[in-house]
Amino acid sequence: MKPLHLPILLLALLLLAGCTSAAGTSGTNTPSLPTAEVNVTHVPSADGSLRAYLDAMVAEDYPGMYSLLTQASRAAISQDDFAKRYTDDLNAMSAIQVEYNVLSMLTDPQNSQVSFHITYHTSLFGDIQRDFNTTMVLENGQWLIQWDDGLILPELAGGKRLATNYDTPSRGNIYDRNGNAIATQTDAVALGLIAGGVSPDLEDAVFNRLWQLTGVRPETIRNDYDNYAAGNYVPVGEASATAVTASGITGFSGVQATPYNSRFYEPNLAPNAVGYTLYISKDDMNTYRRLGYSGGERIGYFGIEKWGESYLHGRNAATLYVTAADGTYETVLAQVNSVPADSITLTIDNDLQEQAQAAMDGLPGAIVVLEVKTGRVLAMVSSPGFDPNWYDLENVNGVNYGFTSEQPTFNKATQGKYPLGSVFKIVTMAAALNSGDFTVNSTFDCTYDYTELLPSGPILHDWTYEYCNDYKTAHNTDTCPPYPPSGMLTLPQGLKRSCDPWFYHIGYTLFSDGKGNAISDMARAFGLGSYTGIEQVEESNGNVPNPTDATNATSIAIGQGDVQVTALQVADYIAAVANGGTLYRPQLVQKIQPVTGEAISVFKPQADSTLPISTADLTAIQQAMRSVVQDPTGTAYARLAGFPFPVAAKTGTAESGTADPHAWFAGYSLANLPDKPDIAVVVLVNNKGEGSTWAAPIFRRVMEIYFNGKPQTIYNWESGFGVVNPDYGVLGPTPTPTPNQ
Repeated sequence: MKPLHLPILLLALLLLAGCTSAAGTSGTNTPSLPTAEVNVTHVPSADGSLRAYLDAMVAEDYPGMYSLLTQASRAAISQDDFAKRYTDDLNAMSAIQVEYNVLSMLTDPQNSQVSFHITYHTSLFGDIQRDFNTTMVLENGQWLIQWDDGLILPELAGGKRLATNYDTPSRGNIYDRNGNAIATQTDAVALGLIAGGVSPDLEDAVFNRLWQLTGVRPETIRNDYDNYAAGNYVPVGEASATAVTASGITGFSGVQATPYNSRFYEPNLAPNAVGYTLYISKDDMNTYRRLGYSGGERIGYFGIEKWGESYLHGRNAATLYVTAADGTYETVLAQVNSVPADSITLTIDNDLQEQAQAAMDGLPGAIVVLEVKTGRVLAMVSSPGFDPNWYDLENVNGVNYGFTSEQPTFNKATQGKYPLGSVFKIVTMAAALNSGDFTVNSTFDCTYDYTELLPSGPILHDWTYEYCNDYKTAHNTDTCPPYPPSGMLTLPQGLKRSCDPWFYHIGYTLFSDGKGNAISDMARAFGLGSYTGIEQVEESNGNVPNPTDATNATSIAIGQGDVQVTALQVADYIAAVANGGTLYRPQLVQKIQPVTGEAISVFKPQADSTLPISTADLTAIQQAMRSVVQDPTGTAYARLAGFPFPVAAKTGTAESGTADPHAWFAGYSLANLPDKPDIAVVVLVNNKGEGSTWAAPIFRRVMEIYFNGKPQTIYNWESGFGVVNPDYGVLGPTPTPTPNQ
């Protein structure tokens, strides 16, 4: 029997009854058909195909869209050109989201007339909305779209295009807390030398003047100058045109100065926090076009420049045109005025930051300075630093650092994860007192050896044991009078002397008493091993593990094992110890200021949590840290002797798995001056040796700079401020350690 076909009119009515105007839905109510001896040809849903096409458009799935075009449509445009048409026009509109609604559909066996509404939500021009009508054709059992350019916008029918003209406002400036420019659009000068061109008797004068202008150390300049072939250009650094003119540096032979106008970064003003800008990459182009960028701007790629991009960029003025196929402007489709960029004022103090950078003396590591009662970051040093100006193609000195083994853009203050060593003993003391197993009057005999892990565990040693052995070897003797064991100590005295066996004992005891996680829990409550929430710069979280056995517990108790922290985390909890127990969220941004009107955002201290210890226990920790620098037997007494302002601190030497440990020193001031808020300072020197030898002198210098405006004490590895003693050198032998840790 031949199949029976329903009349065409009835079929059209049945299909029309299945359509709906609601977006994303399809009707399902169709009349029942007689089943007796009737075979029906089922026509596929045009509504389903249309929605599949529009869903693919929303998802920017251009291959999916293209697969739903009629054969004639696909013959008229390739898939690549189809995708490019949509990408280019959506970029021109700065479209960030697309929505649709199906309005109507009238279908017969071979064709369907469909109507739908599209809304383009754009970054620049608001919503662009249009209604569309097109035909769908049934080909090989599938409904397909009969496409032309007018399905992007009706105005584009016949092969027309969209084009946008932009007017980009000047990028916003970045200032320090006192309004001094850190990053701004200005006239700058790229400074360099012609190898062999400087008069030999004036080399020191030239190198030192360049140091003052660019922040590049004289020994670095000399090393480069001596290693370039005669007559070659030796890039040094940059300075503002005003500073170069005032310095008279261009009057010396062999100096080459090349002016340029671009975004200029003042030297040594927190480059690892401030960051830098680059031109938009090919990979990111579509993303930024959708955000309203022309594609020719420089954008923040790191630090504050990246975090504050939406403020520092402002908004482009833009005119959206419909153009003929040859690019000739025909009509204005939309237009918007520019919004000037905002400026960002940081909490950084430029003088303290610059001098703290210099205080690192070229050593690898980090410094963080926080106000103890607010969380403001006054200085953030990552050494070695980098020159953001070298990312500027307008600068003849410009090079792309890339990611070398040194990774100079890596922020060691916030991203570097390191074992903390003996500075962690502050946390262990807090956990011991909080546990109830120990009091400030608890005692322990601090000998060279720690044997509680025997018989199955190893014998551990105090730091005095290592010093004693070194002394015996150096002096070919069986005794070491300068380094006796510390003897019977109370818990606060144990912190003062940084007695390793005392803190091994705490870790072992708590683990054995079923309180194995007490130290780790306290460390996490102090903010270690987790993000501080600073937001404005990238940071790492670190790691604070729970102990796996008694031996591991003793290791964690002195900040070793798998303990990993950042310098910023340490500064944050040191500030909390100083201020009475409040952990503030560190912040780098003081305010965001538009060109006119009130500041958009003004810094307010944000308390995140409170240290979970009693007032009495916190006072005991504070007093113990005070004794570290005040008592002649304290491990930092020799380094802070004669310092005119009261400070409390803790030394730290963290085994790093390499030949030399990381040197730590962390502390805070107690000056209580009305014009100088007290600060917490943390110093980390990577792979150099003892904390008291390397980090403590830098801590002292930072405190001197903060309270006196300039350094007061020369390092033992210097022959003058900023001048490395040739007998040591920045990377030379470790100075003889003092009898402390």
